[in-house]
Amino acid sequence: MPALGGLGFLLACVFGSFVASGGAIGPLAAAMPFELLTILGAAIGTFIMANSIGDIKHTLGGVAQVLKGERFRKNDYIELLSLLFYFTRLASQRGAMALEPHIEKPEESPAFKHYEKILKNHHATALICDYLRMIGMNADDPHQIEDVMARELKKTLNEELHPSHAIQTMADALPALGIVAAVLGVIKTMGHIDEPPRVLGEMIGGALVGTFLGVLLAYGVAAPFASRMRGIVEADSKFSEVIRAVLVSHLHGNAPQVSVETGRKMVPNAHMPSFSELETAVQNVQIAA
Repeated sequence: MPALGGLGFLLACVFGSFVASGGAIGPLAAAMPFELLTILGAAIGTFIMANSIGDIKHTLGGVAQVLKGERFRKNDYIELLSLLFYFTRLASQRGAMALEPHIEKPEESPAFKHYEKILKNHHATALICDYLRMIGMNADDPHQIEDVMARELKKTLNEELHPSHAIQTMADALPALGIVAAVLGVIKTMGHIDEPPRVLGEMIGGALVGTFLGVLLAYGVAAPFASRMRGIVEADSKFSEVIRAVLVSHLHGNAPQVSVETGRKMVPNAHMPSFSELETAVQNVQIAA
């Protein structure tokens, strides 16, 4: 979990350097629970006000995904390309109607069952079935299909990016919420203006903890999480882009091998199988068929 490791390293450096330079951790620790309650409570409240219940659940799922990392690896892309090769070859040899048993009930399709992870990915399965169904309905204009798919994938990507935008918005607000907590601390201090300087110093220091925490949480926690979440969503969206590339290439009349090679080029470089790796996988599909 790189995200948690990075967070731990950040906290160790920030607080470790403070203590090492002679900073007193006592006043900081004493003020932190109340300042955190103010800042995080306000941040969570504004987040709930700004988002629907569905968006809140989506965001929580996005945070969990940050901890897990990207969903798709090289083997997942190889399986996807192998499945698409099977379908495009079947359509080329027997016609689009031969795909009907697979796309109408994918949960009963031997092809989908062979690649269970794809079958469990409801979005990918629906995307494959919907557009293969359209091809079977004589919607065979590659430019039209590509345009429709591009608009759908753009819509889906925008929806999947909403959690990262929501967290980034909260990150932008955290420094100001830290100032709110600090101002409340100053108001509290002014109510004890007749106290000795040592007491006033501790109270002012406690008030400044609010500003410190607001900035730290914004730029050290929330913003990096939002950025990582956005990166994961954009990387995972390439799975759908591969489907689009293969189906459009198929509609252009290319051979199945050429269509899946076109899709391979859309795979993120970190997970892109080599030409020989994909060729071996395709040969296994041919043998199995």
